[in-house]
Amino acid sequence: MNEPLWAWIVVIGGLLLVLAIDLWIVDRGEAREFSMRQASYWVTFYVILAVAFGVVLWMTVGGVKAGEFFAGYITEYSLSIDNLFVFLIIMSRFAVPRAYQHKVLLVGILLALVMRGIFIALGAAALERFSWLFYVFGAFLVYTAITIVRDHLKGDDEEFNENIVLRWVRRAFPTTDGYVGSKVTVKVDGKRMVTPMLIVMVAIGSTDLLFALDSIPAIFGLTKDPFIVFTANAFALMGLRQLYFLLGGLLQRLVYISYGLAFILGFIGVKLVLEALHASHVSWAPAIPIWVSLSVIGATMVITTVASLIKARIDMRKGEETQPEQV
Repeated sequence: MNEPLWAWIVVIGGLLLVLAIDLWIVDRGEAREFSMRQASYWVTFYVILAVAFGVVLWMTVGGVKAGEFFAGYITEYSLSIDNLFVFLIIMSRFAVPRAYQHKVLLVGILLALVMRGIFIALGAAALERFSWLFYVFGAFLVYTAITIVRDHLKGDDEEFNENIVLRWVRRAFPTTDGYVGSKVTVKVDGKRMVTPMLIVMVAIGSTDLLFALDSIPAIFGLTKDPFIVFTANAFALMGLRQLYFLLGGLLQRLVYISYGLAFILGFIGVKLVLEALHASHVSWAPAIPIWVSLSVIGATMVITTVASLIKARIDMRKGEETQPEQV
């Protein structure tokens, strides 16, 4: 599927328009906390928007490409939940006031969207020229899956280590001691300084780019079409900040979600290798159809989410039973 230039312009322009409206509606006036009701409305809106886009694909280019989009979207959206754990840690570490958190997330996600677009273009060009990279991507995803499980068992996934981009920003720009409203820069004694708000935005954007090292190869395991890869990533990222506020404390209850994501990455990694072997005419290597991938991804997320919530309820009941009775 070779999309014409106008299709890219319409889609990117439409996404930017929606994000601009989102920014204008949510951030106009005085800074205020993002309510659960607002978050639920926006998450529902962005999910409906993604589904509508998939339906348009189904009607215009067929079920295969639409299936690839939905599989990619669900995968990226699921992996984004893992991002939210780190975002929560970053917000807590930098003590970002809740009234400004939605703005931090929006700017950080916009930065991530631009960087992911560049990464997708480079990845698509590299895969088209060097087909052996599919084996590398497949092996990398399997390794990442193992690493996720290992880190989760050790508890390392609850830590945040500053990356090289964030450390460079800290060294290169003088920073104020505290927040100055929602401003990212401010003049102090005639000298221009950045505020912690900018540091947090860079932390969110650069951290998400590191997550893309896992998610971009994963979606290339589901589709080789750069247009589908980009749109699935874009729609998954667009509703991410609202999902952050909607889930809230629920994030801590999704104890099995890392195992589900690890299984998905491992499955896609194996799928990539098998399809590369199949393309090389290896007789025993099957080509896994997209409906199988979509079913495995969807079932994995449902099972791990339900299992997490059941365990959280059991733990809550045990905690209530162990509490001493008040006289």
